[in-house]
Amino acid sequence: MPISSFLSKLRLHLKRAFDRIQNEHFKKNMLQAIPFWIASVLTGLIAVGYAKLFLLAEEVAVKVLDYNIWLLFLLTPTCFLFAWWLVSRFAPYGRGSGIPQVMAGIQLSGPRTDGIVGKLLSIRIIIVKVVSSLVMAMGGGAIGREGPTIQISASVFRVVNSMLPDWWPKVAKRNMIVTGAAAGLAAAFNTPLGGIVFAIEELTKTHFSFFKTAIFSSVIIAGLTAQAILGPYLYLGYPKIDNTSGYIFFGVLLVALISGLLGSSMAKLILLVLKWKARLKTTRANVAYVIGCAIALVILVILFGTSAMGSGKQVMETALFTADRHAAWYLPFVRIAGSMVSFTTGAAGGIFAPALAAGASVGSVVSGWFDLSETNTNLLILAGMVGFLTGVTRSPFTSAILVLEMTNRQTAIFSLILAGMVASLVSMLIDKHSLYDHLKVQYIRELESAKQAVH
Repeated sequence: MPISSFLSKLRLHLKRAFDRIQNEHFKKNMLQAIPFWIASVLTGLIAVGYAKLFLLAEEVAVKVLDYNIWLLFLLTPTCFLFAWWLVSRFAPYGRGSGIPQVMAGIQLSGPRTDGIVGKLLSIRIIIVKVVSSLVMAMGGGAIGREGPTIQISASVFRVVNSMLPDWWPKVAKRNMIVTGAAAGLAAAFNTPLGGIVFAIEELTKTHFSFFKTAIFSSVIIAGLTAQAILGPYLYLGYPKIDNTSGYIFFGVLLVALISGLLGSSMAKLILLVLKWKARLKTTRANVAYVIGCAIALVILVILFGTSAMGSGKQVMETALFTADRHAAWYLPFVRIAGSMVSFTTGAAGGIFAPALAAGASVGSVVSGWFDLSETNTNLLILAGMVGFLTGVTRSPFTSAILVLEMTNRQTAIFSLILAGMVASLVSMLIDKHSLYDHLKVQYIRELESAKQAVH
């Protein structure tokens, strides 16, 4: 039986079943909730599959490195080029993280702009986003899967909403996109509170009461779906932070200051590079740039090892759970350079995890300056993660809650919030707006210009 015929019969049976329900208020609420539930289950399943594939893709680069490091000069440029070509050819708005595209989709969402939003959130975006980012990871790209998961999830919610029959009670497209993004972050990191706070702090500018029921239910369903397959895992585990010293408060302030400045500086540099790169009008010039980025990453790997490549999770785990907890002074700059040459290629790939890794290395370096104990070091590492991510996103509460949920270290909550607030303040010295805000405005301008050109 063709899928279209099956879906038509399913819609007819559902309509007949709900027509029998006498309570109109209950029926309307139930019908409006079902699309969120279906999309949440799909998000959880896709997020789990994507996470497993991403891990396997990262292992490819490591195995090639172990076999013969010089093969990276073949693997990395090939992967970078193919990942960039996929996005450039099939889904230009699938490039980069995906969070600015979701923000642009929310702002543009309306009855007359569905076609424009479809360029940002669609089935094509999902496919290209997954494949391009996996290829980048195979080549050792310093990217993450969390931002892409958010764009993928928002696309799933939008697609589910678009498939509703005419008789179905209407669900606001904006509500679906916001809820989808929150569910995506919750499923990607296994951080339900982080997803909720992310929706409040970063995505929606209206009162939370309009979204709370949908967001709560979707985050729970997407998270439980992921946990049903992966188990109740923590993204990073349980670092020791008990019995920290009283003076560590000053260390948290110092780490927050440095990581906030570095995070916002990296974001500023990325924007400058992207602005310069926009002047490259020919395919040959773009190809040359992508190859140059790939070679630059390989050189970083040859000079500094595997810490320069990948999402950076291994950097965080090494600092938090091994005796080698005091990193070399150059590691934050290596992570920043790796992220920049990967992110600016125009291929798909997020910056959440790389930012956390760069921040962890800042905390590790500062701890080494004062030869701090394991527990004090771990607290500074977590503070650095919050500070650097805040410098990039300007979302201090989201950053603090994410790191808190990744490690289940509730006793650090005040230190993490402090780190986020300090980092947010010092980031203003570099730029008043976040990387995502700048990119969101860029995407909106591109879409509106394209629309005017058509008319």
